[in-house]
Amino acid sequence: MYSKSFASDNHAGVHPTILEAIATANHGDAPAYGDDSWTSTFQGKAKEVFGAGAEGFPVLNGAGANMVGLALMLGRFDAIICAESAHIATHEAGASERLLGVKLMTVPTNDGKLRPDDIKARLGGIGNPHESQPTVVSISQATEVGTCYSPAEIAALAETAHAAGLRLHMDGARLANAAAHLGSDLKAITTDAGVDVFSFGGTKNGALAAEAVVVLDSTLSRAVPFLRRQSLQLASKMRFISAQLTALLTDDLWRQNADHANQMATRLAHGLEDIPGVALAYPVQSNALFAVLPQSVAETLRQRYLFHYWDEPAGVVRWMTAFDTTAEHVDDFLDDLRKAATA
Repeated sequence: MYSKSFASDNHAGVHPTILEAIATANHGDAPAYGDDSWTSTFQGKAKEVFGAGAEGFPVLNGAGANMVGLALMLGRFDAIICAESAHIATHEAGASERLLGVKLMTVPTNDGKLRPDDIKARLGGIGNPHESQPTVVSISQATEVGTCYSPAEIAALAETAHAAGLRLHMDGARLANAAAHLGSDLKAITTDAGVDVFSFGGTKNGALAAEAVVVLDSTLSRAVPFLRRQSLQLASKMRFISAQLTALLTDDLWRQNADHANQMATRLAHGLEDIPGVALAYPVQSNALFAVLPQSVAETLRQRYLFHYWDEPAGVVRWMTAFDTTAEHVDDFLDDLRKAATA
């Protein structure tokens, strides 16, 4: 029996406020497929949070949100520029290639983040009928290694992409954690920074199977209902997803949950400083830690705690915290890690 999971924020339960929102939405009947008052309320909330031009569309999961959002901007011979570590390149079972039929132009990075020069270096084939055409730049916020783009960094990518006729997509599975780390609101790192389409992740931030595609380019919105249905992301009882998303965006619950998770990650990172043989592989800027430690230490810990290797040959493991991780959880984990490292 595991003492606590540090494997993923997906392992956490549902926040009580969100459970209450689901229960409230459960009273009586309501039209299906989004023609309900809860979905209308969420759509209004999305405009309030992300700007008057934002259109929010609830979907079932993060990979589906990415597929719908990317499909809006891509043709059959197009390509996506993304980091080599991007979720769409590593953890979605080739969905972009298989379902969208496009090529991924991946970029090796040291910290999971693209730079403007990375985009420019992959534009040489534009107009060449022998090459896939770069059409979309996709970034993750926070990245797969827990680092965060600043508003200025996103704006620079958007400017570079738009100048070349490309659009900017953001995988926002942990958008809330990035905003909490940066001390910004959600609009500052999406709408204001020039993003065209992004996903807003709820599941990793205390919700139950609740994500959204948010479209900021009005020319793309008309296609979403059709692509969402075709991509098997149209929920029949959408009110239960919409109610959760609205709860997250009300009274900054998203920030409370994300900030707490980030604080627990920072607490864990600080606790590593006096433990011999353990080091951080990347800066801790969200609720993810990537630590380098001896395999014997990792295996001893894995007898009590659930977590995964990120790069097993290099001895890198990933530890994740969540809205329901407590200081006691972290301190107990650190005590056991210290004992294993000094045994």
